[in-house]
Amino acid sequence: MALYAIGDLHLSLGTNKPMDVFGGGWVDYTDKLTAGFSSLNADDVCVLCGDISWGMSLDESLEDFKFIDRLPGKKIILKGNHDYWWATAAKMESFFSSNGITSIEILHNNCYYCSGVAICGTRGWLGDEQLTAEQNAKIYSRETTRLRASLQAAKNADVKICFFHYPVRFKNIVCHEFITAMDEFGVKSCYYGHLHGEGHRLAVRGLVDGINYEIVSADFVDFVPRKVSY
Repeated sequence: MALYAIGDLHLSLGTNKPMDVFGGGWVDYTDKLTAGFSSLNADDVCVLCGDISWGMSLDESLEDFKFIDRLPGKKIILKGNHDYWWATAAKMESFFSSNGITSIEILHNNCYYCSGVAICGTRGWLGDEQLTAEQNAKIYSRETTRLRASLQAAKNADVKICFFHYPVRFKNIVCHEFITAMDEFGVKSCYYGHLHGEGHRLAVRGLVDGINYEIVSADFVDFVPRKVSY
């Protein structure tokens, strides 16, 4: 059993918003994802770090979930900023069950284990210029609470790895509350997505103040899930 991560699949099998229109590496990206996942085994686990489907509802996203379900391994999903279909965990679990989707689990205020390693995380937040400072602070606080709930669920694990959609460090932004929580719970590795194209060169990678950071946006990892080291 091995642990992998990839973010930003941006699937659009049930809607008309394919990423192929951006050209470059996004051309035939669903075929590339199928090929990229082909090396995973049935007992492997892959964390999908948000921006999973362009569907505006669970029903619109169904074909995307079926595509993911057919890929080998167990998939653990967390919310991205474009996952407008996201609902309560109970509603999503019921939807998956009623549609025969069996390989997708939801990371939200909880944790999962892979070979004794705790998989923790939340969407994260970088702020939105269209929101007030008070609104941004409220979202940031909520995401911090969700991260701490996830880490608390894994408090007895010797190794905890955090997964976010947004980067925790980006340009002049440092999400101190997220980093403080990771430090308190002994997290040494952090994986995230969200950044594309020119944003790749701004990604923080490697060891910073005791935590190793890695970007796993699909177009950064060439649509091949990145094996997580621990």
